[in-house]
Amino acid sequence: MEVKVSWNGPSGMSFRAETGSGHMVTMDGAPDGGGHNLAPRPMEMVLVGTGGCSAYDVVLILKRSREDVRGCDVTLQAERADTDPKVFTRINFHFTVTGHALKPTAVERAVRLSHEKYCSASIMLAKTAEITHSFEIVEV
Repeated sequence: MEVKVSWNGPSGMSFRAETGSGHMVTMDGAPDGGGHNLAPRPMEMVLVGTGGCSAYDVVLILKRSREDVRGCDVTLQAERADTDPKVFTRINFHFTVTGHALKPTAVERAVRLSHEKYCSASIMLAKTAEITHSFEIVEV
């Protein structure tokens, strides 16, 4: 896996990233740090990737368990250290899983397996952050 991150130039703190799969992502800093607030911050991108990794796992595990899953949203709320390096110290994942006759035990199992075994990103972040998770099921 490879990505290339390039600074967009001296007029700010904007960066562009190209992924090994050929996708482009723009990141920017806060105005008080020289950025223009035109794109997500790099640490927000870390949360985005982690949420995507975990949601992917949850959906895949539920599908493989033959659950009738129709949707999955995850909201991550994170806290960071006050001093450098400002690592994440707490992250809560709240899943809203939509489907028909979903078993709460199956959803809880999928979330647990993602966080304990499959989601490399959340397992890596757990080295510095207290990771918690919760879920709700919406019947359709």
